[in-house]
Amino acid sequence: MSLESELETTGAAGSVLPAPGERPPHITVRDLTMAFGSFVVMRDLNFVVRRGDIFVIMGGSGCGKSTLLKHLLGLIEPARGEIFYDGFNFTRADADERERMLRRFGVLYQRGALWSSMTLAENVGLPLGEFTDLTPAQIREVACLKLALVGLKGFEDYYPSDISGGMQKRAALARAMALDPEILFFDEPSAGLDPISSRLLDELILELRQSLGATIVIVTHELPSIFTVADNSIFLDTETRTAIAGGDPKELLAHSTNPTVRKFLTRGEGGTTLQNG
Repeated sequence: MSLESELETTGAAGSVLPAPGERPPHITVRDLTMAFGSFVVMRDLNFVVRRGDIFVIMGGSGCGKSTLLKHLLGLIEPARGEIFYDGFNFTRADADERERMLRRFGVLYQRGALWSSMTLAENVGLPLGEFTDLTPAQIREVACLKLALVGLKGFEDYYPSDISGGMQKRAALARAMALDPEILFFDEPSAGLDPISSRLLDELILELRQSLGATIVIVTHELPSIFTVADNSIFLDTETRTAIAGGDPKELLAHSTNPTVRKFLTRGEGGTTLQNG
């Protein structure tokens, strides 16, 4: 769907709604305003993440991408608006209800956030020890399986300092998958990686979506990753403080006439023209 037809469907810039017949909504954001005191970061955000989507939150530096991710995780409360998961109002849920829902999420933080004093298997086993009744032997077995899924079989007893940055990201991804989440949230997963490691991580994300059927939400400004993995997206604009585009980034590149969106998708933030392939 082109940007123009998408805006015709929604009736307003900043609203991104699925076309008829597509996969059911997994995450629905309605009239979300993010603010710190009187300072408004983003206002009137409306979008849907369909079940099984790889959905990218994109925009220039400082636009509020990571802040939006924290709202989706309940780490920051909205100034206005609501967030729904499978039609359930996450924003209005009580603490116990939120806790149950959060166990369906897996999060890969920008810096990986692995414990340096623990082996990779111990890191992956942390959420299993906290939220399940598995025995230590069973936790070890599951942790080894998750590490194998991300290509780290044989590295179970290595420490984070023993492996590369790309391998650390994969180990952190294995930990995010420990509880078999329905939704995976990634905050700048390619940050600090060389182009080859970044491409391998993109391929892994696509493979995991295919094999696990998880919905994946990614905060990133890395154009190669955006065009490689994203099915859908929302574009946050610092000047207007709202979303000015949404949809498949490749469709936005082909059809958007918004100069801000086109500048981002063709030159990124560093002024370099995107080279596909």
